[in-house]
Amino acid sequence: MHSISQVAEFTGVSTRTLQYYDEIGLLKPSGLTPSGYRLYDEEALQKLQQILFFKELGFKLKEIKEILEKPDFDRMKAFKKQKELLLLKLNRTSRLIQLLSRLEKGEPCMSFKEFDLSDYIQALESFKSSSTEDIIRHWGSVENFDLFIRKIKDDESEVAKLAIKQFGSVEKYTEAMKYNLEHFSEIMEKHQINNQDAIQKSNSLYSRLTSDMKKDVSSEEIQAIVKEIIEFTQKTSPCLSLGADFWEILMESYSHDLVKAVNDQKYGAGASQYIAKAFRYYFQEHESK
Repeated sequence: MHSISQVAEFTGVSTRTLQYYDEIGLLKPSGLTPSGYRLYDEEALQKLQQILFFKELGFKLKEIKEILEKPDFDRMKAFKKQKELLLLKLNRTSRLIQLLSRLEKGEPCMSFKEFDLSDYIQALESFKSSSTEDIIRHWGSVENFDLFIRKIKDDESEVAKLAIKQFGSVEKYTEAMKYNLEHFSEIMEKHQINNQDAIQKSNSLYSRLTSDMKKDVSSEEIQAIVKEIIEFTQKTSPCLSLGADFWEILMESYSHDLVKAVNDQKYGAGASQYIAKAFRYYFQEHESK
């Protein structure tokens, strides 16, 4: 058991606040000392922790009391939901900080809501929680999917611009991506082709791309192969529609030591750097048009 002063010391909640929580029936002490001082056990501390999470999310004390008193209240489900809401709050705070940084540099203010991808990011997080097997099957690991989400968060405004360019608005883009997530297995089955044939075709395309790395990546021949690779990848990997920033992530991956080693061994020294350079030229040219 912990005294009220001990609870106040390690939680940061004042003794007066704890007394008030007792008075309104929000958090009753677990017992009293012979002198009448309040005592709190571990269960009471867990309830206090729950209250503090709800307060952080902006809930009023009356609302918190009503939630905790519900017969079907599930503490673990509440923690999960609180985590989701706090992540949304964190993402919004991060975006506000980024916006302030741009304003400090004298950059023109943009419509903040227009570039808000929090709804889409939350859908990705939910998909990660509910579809682990699909993620491992098609992304290789949950860590790779986390990298995918992290990249979207880091470059949110750029991803939003691409989304608006492709779909007309962030809202329409989010709706389309949510549909893909909800019907992921169905979409993958519908577009599934023989994996071995896909691998052979992909290897053939990359072999052609790197057959003579002295060629300028801007040449029509090299750019035509890049275009063919992109179209083939999009056709055989419908999961790529889950993010407008996929290709940027892919190009960055070519600088990773493991990826460089695999590609350089398969296609020749310097292949990884050459492939990334060819892709970057392709997307820079198409972005400017």
